Amino acid sequence: MSISHAPPDSVESDISDTADPVGVAAGPSPDLVPLVPTSSRRTRVPRWLRRTTGPLLLLALWQLLSSTGVLTADVLASPGRIAQVGGDLIADGSLTSAMGTSLQRVALGLLLGTVVGTGLALLSGLFRIGEDLVDAPVQMLRTVPFVGLIPLFIIWFGIGEAPKVAIITLGVTFPLYLNVYAGIRGVDAQLIEAGESLGLSRWGLVRHVVLPGALPGALTGLRYSLGIAWLALVFAEQVNADSGIGFLMVQARDFLRTDVIVVCLIVYAFLGLFADFIVRSLERLLLQWRPTFTGR
Repeated sequence: MSISHAPPDSVESDISDTADPVGVAAGPSPDLVPLVPTSSRRTRVPRWLRRTTGPLLLLALWQLLSSTGVLTADVLASPGRIAQVGGDLIADGSLTSAMGTSLQRVALGLLLGTVVGTGLALLSGLFRIGEDLVDAPVQMLRTVPFVGLIPLFIIWFGIGEAPKVAIITLGVTFPLYLNVYAGIRGVDAQLIEAGESLGLSRWGLVRHVVLPGALPGALTGLRYSLGIAWLALVFAEQVNADSGIGFLMVQARDFLRTDVIVVCLIVYAFLGLFADFIVRSLERLLLQWRPTFTGR
């Protein structure tokens, strides 16, 4: 029996005829399908509409209870009545004047509290001797309810604007101090070592490593301090005040005007919401370098 062997040249020619020149199987390429995040696929309703749904439902329930008589006018006025009273207060200028006075007090107290709280936090957070001198007294003072200091502030500063601003300043100082201090001490030590290995000076480390690392905590403290500032303003303006939103509330309380009281409370809420919106906008602007989870 004879076995025939094909020449090597013919084998190579057969392989070259069956193989693709570029080494890839011939055929049509599959269509590329763009990948869409799950969160984007599920978003059907605009977010601003979803965020306003809850307040609108609450407002509708309030109006329903008022219309059916479950909520009487002497207990809580209806939304329609409150809107009418708010329009009257704006028309005669009393509400806008009170808002201007209250905003001035909050702005001045917030400015002073931010300077004091941030300065103490930098001193205590950056230097060990500063921590030894500053942190213990601040921790002691922050446990004292600032509302309980109102009579003492009246004795010290009188019944003018000074005690009101002092109460707001004190309420702002401590939460800002705690968050800035925690932000400074929460900076990763490996980042400090990396900065030192790159030749950064002490001021360079503070400027390029420590302060950016503490910025998220500082902005969180600022948001919390704004809420405390409006809370302190409510107490401050109800003690020996002759102007401001709190003064309108005191007058309304004396005449049993629940509609005016609710209007003032709504103004407080919207002013606080607007201030929080400003701080959140600052967060998005200043913290672009830090990608975070935003929900699904």
